[in-house]
Amino acid sequence: MRRFAVLSLPLVAVTAAGLAFAQSAAPSAPPAGPDRILTAPEIGALPDDPPARLVRRGRDLFTATYAHIGPEVADPAKRFAGNNLACSNCHLHAGTKKFGLPIYGLFEKFPQYSARAGAEVTIEDRIESCMTRSMNGRSLPKDSPEMAAFVAYVKFLSEGYRPGQPVTGLGAGAMPELDRAADPVRGKALYAKTCLDCHNTDGQGIRRSLPTTDLGYMIPPLWGPDSFNDGAGMARLITAANFLHFNMPHGTDYLDPQLSVADAWDIAAYMISQPRPQRAGLDKDFPDLLSKPVDTPYGPYADGFTTEQHKYGPFAPIRAAIDKLKAEKAAPTAR
Repeated sequence: MRRFAVLSLPLVAVTAAGLAFAQSAAPSAPPAGPDRILTAPEIGALPDDPPARLVRRGRDLFTATYAHIGPEVADPAKRFAGNNLACSNCHLHAGTKKFGLPIYGLFEKFPQYSARAGAEVTIEDRIESCMTRSMNGRSLPKDSPEMAAFVAYVKFLSEGYRPGQPVTGLGAGAMPELDRAADPVRGKALYAKTCLDCHNTDGQGIRRSLPTTDLGYMIPPLWGPDSFNDGAGMARLITAANFLHFNMPHGTDYLDPQLSVADAWDIAAYMISQPRPQRAGLDKDFPDLLSKPVDTPYGPYADGFTTEQHKYGPFAPIRAAIDKLKAEKAAPTAR
């Protein structure tokens, strides 16, 4: 989109996403009291001591991931990310934008059950998943200084939240779904009209420098070899479409979306239809297939619907089939 500048994809990861740390929440009016997004802790006011320096290091890693642990940094041992994105390409405003896949308030939500892993995961597990999916890289050791810094930053942004306390604005939002499949052909025409100026004809974004340096992107790629892989949250239509609707073109606020609902679904369909890195072992995701999100674009599935419909929708028939299978599974066996 014109000024479609900092897509987090997951996301990705975009990632992520995944690239989101939490499931989408429906848009809501601003709270009556102070808004935690607008009153997030001020990192510049921290003292100059080891804990504060660790938080600052985490923010640096978050906003300039490519420069510290990207695939082109000088020390090969520090090349954890497999692309030149930054975490903040998906988690907008350094993880503080409402419905821009924020990370504030999440520290106290972990450990939590992950349907994708089929097990309880820690905050470190979740960060590691972003690294291998949205950043298309390798595992970040849990005892590494970089992991400690990432965790410190998430914890810092979560100050003041208590376990079980509702947190507004998490995820990418939840706009109405279509009663048809999202249309990547229509999305391609819309992309050319509203996104191409920033993201280029080939979706490769605009780098800050030559590919041989590690200055990342002014505008991130949406597909191609330097984007998030097909296991990232942003490779799923529902996440991508809501992210576009509530955040793009760059500078859009969730209270005043610029893309129509239908346009966001179709542009997202075009984006996820494009080639990107492939992640091995995706068939092991979601060991309980009945807990697999309806828009997961890779099998196996328990519901009998095609990969095409899982990728582009419509999703209501899939949900109905899954609900029926869950009910049958829960019903007592007839004697």
